[in-house]
Amino acid sequence: MARQQEAEEPAGESGEEPAEEPGEQLAEEPAEEPSGMDLVHLLREVTLRLDLAGARFAGRNGLHPTDLRALISLLDAARAGDESTPGRLGDRLGLNSAGTTALIDRLERLGLVRRVRDTRDRRRVLLEVDDRALALGQSFFGPLTDRTLALLATFEAGEQAAVRRFLSGVRDAVREEGA
Repeated sequence: MARQQEAEEPAGESGEEPAEEPGEQLAEEPAEEPSGMDLVHLLREVTLRLDLAGARFAGRNGLHPTDLRALISLLDAARAGDESTPGRLGDRLGLNSAGTTALIDRLERLGLVRRVRDTRDRRRVLLEVDDRALALGQSFFGPLTDRTLALLATFEAGEQAAVRRFLSGVRDAVREEGA
């Protein structure tokens, strides 16, 4: 009987919320994010901030963002011991032949890159980053690199290995997804 009286009381008089009407839906609470999404969001923020820093660097030095990506790609290839040809650079950056030639011409005019003949095959052209580009990059990104290395020095070897494994895995996933 008490149940029937509650149902007959007008809303608000009993101090309880009225029962949900049939067909009426309550707003769903947002689904809880999967474990690790905070790290995905943090990685995205770091990527965004690095991209903005790269755009500032490019703007201050009269470069196009693609110029900066080309320089980074050439430096990464040299560090890995890989030779860089115009074709390989174009492939890495997703540029066609004409776009790659225009890019290299622009970087060469700025004194940041030079074309050199392959000593083993004189028909082949290799690309080298000029010391001027290294100095320019060091002057802008050097302090960030120094702070990053100082931060890494606070991590134990096992922690650094975990960070390396994570970042390598993300890099590989991006490659595989074609993003």
